[in-house]
Parts: sequence; C-alpha cells; structure tokens
Amino acid sequence: MAVAVVVFPGSNRDQDMIDAVEHATGQAPHVVWHADSDLPTGTDAVILPGGFSYGDYLRCGAIAARASVMTAVADAANRGMPVLGVCNGFQILIETGLLPGALMRNASLHFVCKTVELKVVHNRSPFLQTWAIGEKWTCPVAHGDGNYVCDDTTLRALQDNDQIALTYADGTNPNGSRDDIAGITNKAGNVLGMMPHPENVSLPHHPSRAGERLFKGLLDEVE
Repeated sequence: MAVAVVVFPGSNRDQDMIDAVEHATGQAPHVVWHADSDLPTGTDAVILPGGFSYGDYLRCGAIAARASVMTAVADAANRGMPVLGVCNGFQILIETGLLPGALMRNASLHFVCKTVELKVVHNRSPFLQTWAIGEKWTCPVAHGDGNYVCDDTTLRALQDNDQIALTYADGTNPNGSRDDIAGITNKAGNVLGMMPHPENVSLPHHPSRAGERLFKGLLDEVE
C-alpha cells in the first residue's frame, strides 16, 4: 500500500504520522512537499498531518489549502481515494472545501493539550471500519482552533448522511465543538477530518495503541 503524507511549511506532526503509518502498514509512506503538483504514481491514500502550516496566517489551513499539491489531493479525493486530515490537516480539508463547516478558536480561548474520550458515531470511513458504532477510545488533542461550527442546515445534512464520524464522549469536549463533533467525513465517506491525534497512540512506546487500528483499517481497505 502506498500512502502519501503531505508536508507544508509549519507542519510539525509529519514525522509522527510517517512513523505510525510505517509501523501499521510495514511500508514507509511517500513524503510529498506542498509545492509538488502531483501525487506519486500508485498512491493509494493521502494524509495531511498536524502542525501550524504557514504559521496559521489568515486562518488555520487557509494558505495550505491553496498550495499546488492540494489540487491533486482534491482530484484524488473526488475520485474516491481515502484522505485523512488530522488537526491542521482537518483545518486544511475544510479550507479546501472537501469538508463542510469551520474550525474556530477554542471556546475557552486557550490552547488545549490533553487526552479525550472519543466515540465512533459512524464507521463509513475506510480509516474507521474496524471500529464498531458506539465504540469508545482514548486519544490526545493539541490545538487552539478546534471548535467545530456549522449552521443548522449543514448539521442536519451531516446527521442525515451519516457524516459525523467521531464525537467527544463522557464530557471531554475540549473546545466547545457543536454537538461534541470531533471528526466528520465527506458525503461519500472517503475523506475524514478529525482534531485528535491517532498517530500519537499507535506505537509500542505510546500509552495505548488504539490509533493503530485507524491505519490498519486503511490497509484492510486498500488490500
């Protein structure tokens, strides 16, 4: 399986993501630079890691969404290729228009770095297919702009189309996100954006390996 991890100026979780993908799949991912115009031939999935692309100028993810490589990422997503955006990657997917809504400043106006409980609401995403609906797992978050907001029409569409993939459970919503939303998919289900960091609960020396299932789910999907 060939995974492409896209790196932007200011990405800082790219190596964590590379390590997690390689450990779960047994194959080092391609590292794609933001200025590239194409994805490597044979790419099966794309991941946008966390960080502070372009220093979060304008809005988080706004400049990265207009990087050269994002045209190829959007084309691949629209063809059905699995695409995952984590934290800043989630912000980039929203700014690209691949996912609806917006990610605003945390309701507390403070950066949060803590562990949260997640509940799988829908498992249509290839990354979540090994989880049962309603299953919970623990995962860290680290962000200042993770407050998911959308209007009532968008929320109804997310609910009607089973696009809410993950919610914060057991009162652990760290940022004020509407309806405790932690991750959503596009209507087709192949694009997943989430604020928590599964790559940081994936390796043997991590406090848990719950996130490894996310990457192994992708492996099952592709193979």
